[in-house]
Amino acid sequence: MRIGVDTGGTFTDVVAVDERTGEIFTTKTPSTPANPADGFMAGLGKVGAAKAGAEVTGLVHGTTVATNQLLEDRIEDLGFVTTEGFEFILEIARQSVPDGYGNSYFWVKPPRIVPVHRVKTVGGRLDHLGAEVRPFDEEEAARVARWFRERGITAIGVCFLHSYANPEHEERMRGVLEREHPEAVVSLSSDVLREYREYERSVTTLVDAAVKPTMRRYIANLSERLRMPYSVMKSNGGILSAAEVVHQPITTVLSGPAAGALGAALIASTAGHPSVITLDGGGTSTDVAVVVDGEPSLTTEGSIGRYPCKIPMIDIVTVGAGGGSIAWISPEGTLKVGPRSAGADPGPLCYGKGGGDVTVTDAHVFLGRIPPHLLGGEIPLDGQAAREGVEALAAKLGLTPERTATGILEISAFNQCNAIRQITVKRGLDVRDFPLVTFGGSGPLLACRLIDILGLPAVIVPPDPGNVSAFGLLTVDVKNDYVRTHVTRDPDLGVLAGIFAELEGQAVAALEREGFTSPVCRRSADLRYYGQAYEVRVAAPPGPLGEEWRAEVLARFHEAHERLYGYAYRDDPRHAVEWVNLRVSGIGPITRPAIPERPGRAEAALTARGGRPVCFDEREGWTERPVHQRADLRRGDVVSGPAVIEEYGSTLPLHPGFTAECDAHGNLVIRRHGAGEPGTSTSTKGQSR
Repeated sequence: MRIGVDTGGTFTDVVAVDERTGEIFTTKTPSTPANPADGFMAGLGKVGAAKAGAEVTGLVHGTTVATNQLLEDRIEDLGFVTTEGFEFILEIARQSVPDGYGNSYFWVKPPRIVPVHRVKTVGGRLDHLGAEVRPFDEEEAARVARWFRERGITAIGVCFLHSYANPEHEERMRGVLEREHPEAVVSLSSDVLREYREYERSVTTLVDAAVKPTMRRYIANLSERLRMPYSVMKSNGGILSAAEVVHQPITTVLSGPAAGALGAALIASTAGHPSVITLDGGGTSTDVAVVVDGEPSLTTEGSIGRYPCKIPMIDIVTVGAGGGSIAWISPEGTLKVGPRSAGADPGPLCYGKGGGDVTVTDAHVFLGRIPPHLLGGEIPLDGQAAREGVEALAAKLGLTPERTATGILEISAFNQCNAIRQITVKRGLDVRDFPLVTFGGSGPLLACRLIDILGLPAVIVPPDPGNVSAFGLLTVDVKNDYVRTHVTRDPDLGVLAGIFAELEGQAVAALEREGFTSPVCRRSADLRYYGQAYEVRVAAPPGPLGEEWRAEVLARFHEAHERLYGYAYRDDPRHAVEWVNLRVSGIGPITRPAIPERPGRAEAALTARGGRPVCFDEREGWTERPVHQRADLRRGDVVSGPAVIEEYGSTLPLHPGFTAECDAHGNLVIRRHGAGEPGTSTSTKGQSR
């Protein structure tokens, strides 16, 4: 078996694939925020109980340990070493103000990741080509190292000016720290991000240094308990062995959401939808991404919380709109939802763990849209607690409980829509051109409203939607990214070839350490028109570099620029093209699990197993609605709303006027149709009521 384990804020999801039969086993267990390894081991224990005696040939982990540390601003005792005269680089930062210049009067600059008094400088200087202008000051470096040692500062980031062109001074600083302060955990910018722009490179390096001690402790704890090798999901859509990831922990900061986007991409493309929007609805947040021609969009302009991180990562927008998002009343007396979350502990009111706030999940429970239990009965829900909480909130607002609960869900749906618009409309894409793949425990709950609000052609709900991120862990290759800044308007193809060869050598060596004998290297380049501040990345062809190769890269740049911004300067010599960064991705391919086709219905027509009172609209009130078990659905079955479709890890409330059809691979494809007859559900293989 190969096993994927995704640790989320509320649940830890596990998927196991039998490599001989292709059988897929899924399960979930509550997460343990105090020690995520406990939930990890509990999930593996469930697999062991169900698949006793099976040999584990691969284990991949998606973790939020690094992400949560950054989002919660748990950064302490971090030091920074930079070039003499540049001690205020973090204070100066960038001129941009969140929400535009209209906010500049009210905006207060947040605390720096390292306060000024813990920033130290060392003499020495390189120029932009890496040539030494002033020698490295070894004595000053030693004094700086001793200063950090005497104050117990053990996590240190080093970023010297122009070290992307020549890492020698940074490597000498690391040698001094190893000699004078051996307990220190050190991150060099030339190791983390060999790319220009000093502020972003500094912050990215410091983020790596900040999460390194935490990730090392977590990986060591997990490795000791597992006693077997395993891999960790990276933000760029690849995986890396745990032994290697402790040296570059920043690459894991979007580990779980990246796996979900990749898993959904494979599921959708198998079902004939190569370009989709993905929505991962969890307990704490909702993550959305765009997949074009089977590949999620990548970016190096991402951030985690308030920290810019220029590492390659899948382009994901996250909003605080999960099942645990808390409903609250603003000082103006209006209803708000999120971003604060009840999380896994204490969780929503209906969890019965002492939670004191109404959440999105409580609103669903109150309206009858989810069953009175989770995980097939493993986690009973306290419906009375949810009801009392909603009624108390409704009294404060002067609304009916039904109006309050549907209002909570409506606000949550619009929060999710805003995230989808950020990843589509703001990128120049028409949201109406993309089906939506929704997954995660809470992902399908608002599917029908998203169709109405955004005008989506369809929403696709995969089988076991709560485990898609864990499934995604088993679909990804080993992947490492390497970059080198080389700014020029008149590139010397011999120099470019030398840089690509060096980067490809690093990529191949790393993959060979992972056991791959035939790794694949993919090139890309960042280009811009001379005078622009930012670049456009395009794929670069393999093979020897000649004039045809350069012409092909330039043609791809002009085309990409026109697609993104609506114009290009193909034949205008006044606008020269400037080359900025050269990149190589080293890929170790794996065998992806096959997604089986489902049989059609051979027996009697689909019938609901029961029903319960559900409120889809506060004006229509409560009506008995049919409840289907997803395990009963076969290929070609169609359920018409209003109805509810339940399964082990998630629930789909199907609103009036919508249908859900089971496709060849077991996905539910939701579309709008004419207003259905209340209280009916249908099957294409016969009618049932």
